[in-house]
Amino acid sequence: MSADIDSGPCAVGRGRAGGPTVTRSSAEETAALRRAVLRPNLSIHEMAMAGDQNPDTAYLAVRAPGGDRAVLGCVRLEPVSCPWPEALQAPARAAWQLRAMATDPAVRGSGLGRLLVESAMEHVSQRGGDLIWCNARVGAEQFYFRLGFRPVTAPFQMPDVAEDHVGMVRRVLQSERPGEAQRTGSGQG
Repeated sequence: MSADIDSGPCAVGRGRAGGPTVTRSSAEETAALRRAVLRPNLSIHEMAMAGDQNPDTAYLAVRAPGGDRAVLGCVRLEPVSCPWPEALQAPARAAWQLRAMATDPAVRGSGLGRLLVESAMEHVSQRGGDLIWCNARVGAEQFYFRLGFRPVTAPFQMPDVAEDHVGMVRRVLQSERPGEAQRTGSGQG
């Protein structure tokens, strides 16, 4: 059911036949959506993040089926040490940061965010990662919790962002495939 995300611009193989698919993308292709949803106060140029040029950094995008293939959702992954190692029950060997997660407001609640996170977990698993961590907006904490993440910090402020964030972590199994988190309880940190 899945293909290697590194296969370039082709579909990862996630999604229903004829429906949205997850593809490897770029910072540039996802910038407009990220700006509109996450940082409307920044210009597209200001949307660049440290680490974007790291060859291990990956942007994944959910694209609309059909001709325009518009980006409906995106996420950024980068191998970065977890800033809360004391909160982990066991040390992480290879942690990845999930960042810049955004979905078009018109498609929220349709499962595209879940599809992105499941694809992100598979991407990290394929590269030997064993932990995903994020600074989740407080308003999105329950979304991540339902996907097996657990909060490890109190709410905190981030520069230039109005909404508070909470640090969240999720273990990734090397054999993980979409939907397995709920069956195996792999969300335990």
